[in-house]
Amino acid sequence: MIRVNLLPVKRKKKAKAVPAFIIYMVLLIMVAVIISGYLFWDLNSKLSSLTKQKTDNENTITELKNKIKEVENFETHKKTLEDRKNIIEQLKKNQSLPAKVLAEMSNVLPAGVWLSSMSVAGRDIDIAGIGFTNEDVVNYVENLKKSQLFTDVNLLGTQKAGTEKVITYQFTLKCKVKA
Repeated sequence: MIRVNLLPVKRKKKAKAVPAFIIYMVLLIMVAVIISGYLFWDLNSKLSSLTKQKTDNENTITELKNKIKEVENFETHKKTLEDRKNIIEQLKKNQSLPAKVLAEMSNVLPAGVWLSSMSVAGRDIDIAGIGFTNEDVVNYVENLKKSQLFTDVNLLGTQKAGTEKVITYQFTLKCKVKA
């Protein structure tokens, strides 16, 4: 006998081939994700290295600013010391000037003349004194003019003074000390 099977047989469907464009798209997306990941990692590492370099540079800048401040402080301290040194040297020079002036005054002072006052203002000297005769006063003025320490010697005036027994002549003069 012949048998006929009327029941439907389940047949396996053949799997349809995945279209090529989907495979290409998936591959393309995977390549894009990999490239994006690499670029993200690369840019992230560059960013971290630049951030580190920035902090290093900022630290270097602060160190250099501190050194600049130290140098400026040193320069101001050096200038202060140089100013003090110059002042001390000037004082030493000025200190010896009055001694020279007094020594020269006593060297050129003739007998019969004595000084009653002398004032020094910078290089200008005002002298007041007394002499026994006008000739003594004139000799003193001439001696001052001949001196190498004094210039611009000007006799401002003389005046007769004294008592009946002793006649003296008071005088005033101005001169300058050579630089």
